[in-house]
Amino acid sequence: MKGHYETADVNGKAMRMFVDGERDRPGVVVMVHEPGLDGFIEAQVTALAEAGYFVAAPDVFHRQTDPTLDTKTRIDRLRDQEITEDGRAAVAHLRERTQAPIAVIGFCMGGRNAYHLAGACPELWSGAVVFYGGDIMTGWGAEATPLDRTLAITCPVLGIFGNDDTNPSQADVARIDAELTRLGKPHTFHSYAGAGHSFLNFTNPELHRPEQAADAWQKMLEFLRHPFSA
Repeated sequence: MKGHYETADVNGKAMRMFVDGERDRPGVVVMVHEPGLDGFIEAQVTALAEAGYFVAAPDVFHRQTDPTLDTKTRIDRLRDQEITEDGRAAVAHLRERTQAPIAVIGFCMGGRNAYHLAGACPELWSGAVVFYGGDIMTGWGAEATPLDRTLAITCPVLGIFGNDDTNPSQADVARIDAELTRLGKPHTFHSYAGAGHSFLNFTNPELHRPEQAADAWQKMLEFLRHPFSA
């Protein structure tokens, strides 16, 4: 199946998703970065499908219908409860065509949301991959932050970070690592020298680091194949 757009129901409202891959394969939900469903996210969905997964990327901005909003305003209007609803809807949509395990991954803002979903609805996931997710210590419209939900996480977590990033900073990464360790949650973190935020994003030459990105992608694929041994 070639990558294309479908819609999923979220409390009676249609949410578009970019979907690719064959039915009955392991599933992956890809949480979008700040620009939303763009060429980078579509490319990651298709690459995962080519690696053998059935993949969906939900549009978490689907409640926002004003095309004139700037990116910061769109993000400021997101709420964790709605992220949870969107993640559940994406899984339900995948479940119509696969009963295999489903992992959640995310880039940038999506990495933060993948961590949130791992704790907010832990029964859904076989693994969670956080690509340089910032604001994990910040709640969106709720007192609980994604970090606060760490106790509820039941799947293994893979974290991919850049040493030169400022959100999350290396201090942030250390804090998240320490909390997962304190609570006995299986996880593996990798931080890359010479890389900052969004270093997988090939659409931004200033940020893209091809060598580090290729290594991080292979680590993610190995994790998805064997999440509890990562």
